[in-house]
Amino acid sequence: MKTKDLKELMDDMSLDEKIGQLVQLSGEFFQANDISYGPREKLGITKETVNLCGSILNVAGAEATRKVQDRQMAVQPHHIPVMFMSDVIYGYKTVFPIPLGLGATWNPNLVKKGFEIAADEASSAGTNVAYAPMLDTVHDARWGRVLESPGEDPTLNSKYAEVMVTGFQDGLKKGNGVVSCFKHFAGYGGVEAGREYNSVDMSMSNLFQNYLPAYKAAVESGAKMAMTSLTSLNGVPSTADKWLLEEILRKKWGFKGIIISDYASIYELIKHGFAADEVDAADKAIEASLDIDMKSPCYANGLKKLVTNGRLDEKKIDDAVWRVLSLKNELGLFEDPYFGSSVEREKKSILSDDKRKLARQLAEEAIVMLQNKNNVLPINKNEKVALIGPYATDHSLLGMWAVHGDKKESISIAEGIKKYIPNIPIEKGTDVSRNRKMLEEMGFFSEDQINEMISADQVETQNNKKAIELAKKSDVVILAMGENALEAGEAGAKTNLKLPANQLDLINKISKLNKKIVLLIISGRPLVLTNIVDKVDAILECWFPGTEGGNAIADLIFGKNNPSGRLTMTFPYAVGQEPIYYNHLSTGRPAHNSQHVGRFVSKYLDAPADPLYPFGFGLSYGETDYRDLKLDKKVISKDDKLHVSIKVENTSEWDRKETIQLYFNDQVASIVQPVKRLIDFKKVLVPQHSSKIVEFTVSPNQLQFFDNHGALILEPGKFTLFVGKNSSDCLSEEFSLK
Repeated sequence: MKTKDLKELMDDMSLDEKIGQLVQLSGEFFQANDISYGPREKLGITKETVNLCGSILNVAGAEATRKVQDRQMAVQPHHIPVMFMSDVIYGYKTVFPIPLGLGATWNPNLVKKGFEIAADEASSAGTNVAYAPMLDTVHDARWGRVLESPGEDPTLNSKYAEVMVTGFQDGLKKGNGVVSCFKHFAGYGGVEAGREYNSVDMSMSNLFQNYLPAYKAAVESGAKMAMTSLTSLNGVPSTADKWLLEEILRKKWGFKGIIISDYASIYELIKHGFAADEVDAADKAIEASLDIDMKSPCYANGLKKLVTNGRLDEKKIDDAVWRVLSLKNELGLFEDPYFGSSVEREKKSILSDDKRKLARQLAEEAIVMLQNKNNVLPINKNEKVALIGPYATDHSLLGMWAVHGDKKESISIAEGIKKYIPNIPIEKGTDVSRNRKMLEEMGFFSEDQINEMISADQVETQNNKKAIELAKKSDVVILAMGENALEAGEAGAKTNLKLPANQLDLINKISKLNKKIVLLIISGRPLVLTNIVDKVDAILECWFPGTEGGNAIADLIFGKNNPSGRLTMTFPYAVGQEPIYYNHLSTGRPAHNSQHVGRFVSKYLDAPADPLYPFGFGLSYGETDYRDLKLDKKVISKDDKLHVSIKVENTSEWDRKETIQLYFNDQVASIVQPVKRLIDFKKVLVPQHSSKIVEFTVSPNQLQFFDNHGALILEPGKFTLFVGKNSSDCLSEEFSLK
């Protein structure tokens, strides 16, 4: 539709129709299958609001979306098509590793291909907008939603923001892309105590330096939609934060797209104590330039009253409606309201062989080998190998937010391993969890379902006994352990980051048999493994690895492929260290190299201050040596570039994918700076018995930092450059900026 015609259409719309375009409802209002997670209280809206609704949440599938679209266009006075928006966070039907695992690939180009595939599948099923990527910087593994984030570093997250957004949207002109709605703006990952929906309070320097860069990268990459956080930021709920949404996002960054609330977050302004009632909440949100109200009655019941009583200028509504109609027009929905979807295209698109192949590669590169004592891995399949654990045959490898995925389509660990050892003996050993109270608190399971998940005591005893007897007969025991798929994700905050007690008990029993033990961990977050590392030989953090998880795991543990994943979130030594992250600020009494000794330094009395596994850590088969770190100059000006090189030598029989990480420290600054900051990385293949010179170019603008007014500052002075395998294991050289 031409812009002129679109303008005429909007001018002809009634106020009720306009408001309808700013309301988003979920599938139960349209007799459609709704796979939304979240509360479903009755909204108290009229049938007319349902008929005029402008977008629909989490209804997917070509047949369902076409049916709902036909119905809505028939009852809409101007036959305006609805937009279908959905959680396509790390895959649609072909599910990739959780984003924390995707981050661990350190392979943005490969991740981009994954998001292109997700867009193709989702658009074939009628989805127009994907609620992704989630770009919240995460420092606290107690928070369940760390599952959705690429990790704890703003530079790395910004790179992933770029490729995820473009991966989704590049195909829009070819008819196989979707709109990217980045989230949660802003700072959601900083919730106090790691507790879901809690408040966020931080300095401006911290906000601009660590939390905002990835969102900004999404805007610069052309993201067409942004979702607000459910939380307050420095005392103001993000959903109605005019400074955040209008001054920063729209004016400072130039974002011209749609801003949508998170689920019911406009109504929740009342619960925050920020708005008096629904009308007041609607007023504060629209004044902050928030366009679409997701699943709350506030815009539907409040905006017209605000215009009628003169409190709100209708132009505010017109501006929001124009953004919504413009996106619908850009997507071609007025010409093809089905977005090119069809049942035939959907069947052809989803879970194709090429998509599964990419999912397998992503899972392989996401898995992080944390330990490999005495080179127990890779496993010799001629040894007596046993597979034990609740995740041995379980297909629940997708994680909580793969809402469109079908676990029946995923490859279990047993299925993957059987390609190498067809008759491998298997025992469950124990349940995933025997914590009835926690399963009840999740709110997803009936009592009958929980009874099925928790074996009777006598059955548990028998399962343990069978597992131990099998382990006794074996040379190598593969233990497949982990979290319940619904433990990690939204509303999955936990204070206990250890494996479930029943799993730990089985590990303890088997560890006493003096067998080689390989521990596979299925989880959505870093766990505390301190009491496990001495009881097993090898540990692979597999995350929730997705559709091809079982195949990827098997290919790594039997040596077909070499593990190359590197952590993008710190693993704590103890939960009491949380939040813990590598780029923490320098302190006047550091635990190491302080002028003070003994007690009076920044440490714990009962645990180390250092993590169990640092940011950037991961092992591969074979060994590499980093040496000959060289800087082409020791002093640079603001107009210079610093050229850095390091030699990486592979001294082993294995080809290795090596992730070389470049960090720096600003030794003296007007705002205290982190002990290290990542500024670049390169993932390179270093063949066996060969070496590579890896080069970086550092620009002075990479050395800038934010002050407490959100201004970027570059100060002359001395800097330390670090290059290495992870944030702790680095070579270093100094240089100066004049």
